[in-house]
Amino acid sequence: MIQEIIVTSISVSGLTHIAPMGVHVIDNEFVIMPFKPSTTLNNILETGAAVINCCDDVRVFAGCLTGRRDWPLQATEQIQGFYLADALAHTELKLDRVEDDTLRPKLFCQAVQTFNHRAFQGFNRAQFAVLEAAILVSRLERLPWEKIQAELDYLKIGLDKCAGDRELEAWEWLMQVVEQHRLGVMA
Repeated sequence: MIQEIIVTSISVSGLTHIAPMGVHVIDNEFVIMPFKPSTTLNNILETGAAVINCCDDVRVFAGCLTGRRDWPLQATEQIQGFYLADALAHTELKLDRVEDDTLRPKLFCQAVQTFNHRAFQGFNRAQFAVLEAAILVSRLERLPWEKIQAELDYLKIGLDKCAGDRELEAWEWLMQVVEQHRLGVMA
């Protein structure tokens, strides 16, 4: 199973990095697979720790992909690091082993402790649309423009029916990046 979550990691110098990522959950193991080069990859390799944050505010996903990474944080309890203050839950991880790869190494992590902060109420269609659009934005350089446009057209249906202010704001951030990319492709 792949969970779309937010990974927080810190550098050896103590700088926190926040990144949306699909994390593979296999039995009781979490597999983080950042692309090279990656701040998340460097931080986890340097410190041996990370935090996965379950979050229902899709602005965090969209924000991280559009240069908005200043989200409130709280200090972790069992490892050195931080979690999103608005997380529904977070799990503090220790790096167990690494399978290196030229493009996308696998970082196998074990949970040290999981903290539940509040109940997950589920995603509506607009939140789903923003999450899927965020994944598209993270792959703009790898996908043909026609596929991107077709996916966004479909996702906009759910956004138009169900979006609140947070989802509209997140969508707008993503569409600004998509438009910049489109102008570059069409130039």
